[in-house]
Amino acid sequence: RDDPTDDGREETVGSVGSVDNGLRRRERRADDAISEESESGSNEPHEDIAKLGDSEWATKLIALGGSFAISGTYALLAHFFPLLTALPVFGSYVSREWAWNLMPSPSYAGQGIIMGLPTCTWMVVGACVGWGILSPVAKHEGWAPGDVLDWKTGSRGWILWVSLAVMIAESTVSLGIVATNEVVALAGRIRRGRNESSEDVDVETVDARFLVPGWITWGGLAVSTAVCMGIMKALFDVPVYDTLLAVGLALPLAVLGVRALGETDLNPVSGIGKVSQVVFAGVMPGNLVGNLVAGGIAEAGAQQAGDLMQDLKTGHLLNASPRAQFAGQMIGSVFSIFVTAGAYLLYSRVYEIPGEQFPVPTAQVWLDMARLVNGHPLPEHVTPVAIAFAVLFVALPIGAALVGRSTSVYVKIGPWMVQKSTVQRWWPSGIAFAMGIYNAPNFTLMRAVGAFVASMVTEVIVMRTQHVTDERQLRRKISILAIIIASGFVLGEGTLSFFILLSQAFS
Repeated sequence: RDDPTDDGREETVGSVGSVDNGLRRRERRADDAISEESESGSNEPHEDIAKLGDSEWATKLIALGGSFAISGTYALLAHFFPLLTALPVFGSYVSREWAWNLMPSPSYAGQGIIMGLPTCTWMVVGACVGWGILSPVAKHEGWAPGDVLDWKTGSRGWILWVSLAVMIAESTVSLGIVATNEVVALAGRIRRGRNESSEDVDVETVDARFLVPGWITWGGLAVSTAVCMGIMKALFDVPVYDTLLAVGLALPLAVLGVRALGETDLNPVSGIGKVSQVVFAGVMPGNLVGNLVAGGIAEAGAQQAGDLMQDLKTGHLLNASPRAQFAGQMIGSVFSIFVTAGAYLLYSRVYEIPGEQFPVPTAQVWLDMARLVNGHPLPEHVTPVAIAFAVLFVALPIGAALVGRSTSVYVKIGPWMVQKSTVQRWWPSGIAFAMGIYNAPNFTLMRAVGAFVASMVTEVIVMRTQHVTDERQLRRKISILAIIIASGFVLGEGTLSFFILLSQAFS
């Protein structure tokens, strides 16, 4: 799974930091007031001390509670009135024949707010190209004669290969660029006779008591690798040396993924997974299950490394102890084994997986890739289309890298001079484009609505608050409040949906 969230680390810091900073501000203000009271000799209590910051806290709590209630209400209504999950906003014909529906889910809207408008925009572009152009063409030409939503004979399975080509092309090139930069930087350090570059030196030191000891890190890697080899052999009959190769491949790919995530806020795990599947097609030819499992190990390593990096960076910005975070991660990892397995058993007991409500398109992407690298043919006439889109999205990461290296504040685009930061923010995202193709439109549209509404509200507030001198600070406050509302949307629907699932599973 790729993480297309825009500025995910800063949003997490903003949300957590807003709570922490609110407490600290109130404490500092109370201390200042008490100090002033002592200096003046006054014994009269300051009644307004407890009220300082209360309005800000109240606003955030109301926003969180309100969004939670709205989202939970929608979950209940959608359970009793399933029509609310697929509104034919473009007409009944387009809904019935081409699967263009709107699912007005507050949770989807919240996810769109967190992902950001540029990412959601390119998802919509992908949906328009895939479901609005390629899907009708494939069906009318007879290349995908089945039902539109059918993975095997329908146009959904046909356009899936286009999205897969885009993901592989962009992710592979992005990884190549990161790897090349790392090699060039390492060569430069070796040539200068230095072990580390000045840009990699962290001037802040952390007491060794708060760091994770090296023996735990390396010992844990050895133990977890041995356990992984045993489990893979017992469950999937994957040879131990193949699992060891998967873990070994995951290590450098995880480093590249973390580097790419730190520089672009995008972890190219889709490309990492596909590269690993190609490698294991040569190691285990004809073994689809082994290909999926071994490739999944490599991708999971990169995904978890990226998530852990963001968590540790958030803790670093909040002056948290790395050792305490590590302990929390270990506790959460142990509990997650039972929680995720139990949740899957519950969902599979109530719903058909994959099915109409949970089509799990990413699983289909993995399966199709495993079939492809093991000699299965592509659908009719999809090869030239997939190659054309792959070539396009090979060029785009290269262009983004060239823009990033430019020292100019402005970039010339045709007759216009556009700020470099704006160009980078709106640069086409191949992963988002591909997500818009392999997911049905109802997955994309409400996310785009949430991102668009949040962006427009922000601009309106900024324009109407002209007396504020620090516009950047105002935008950051609005962003934090928007993230809180989005979190309420996601939590509300998820919480109520889980209780509905429990009631259905045990009824």
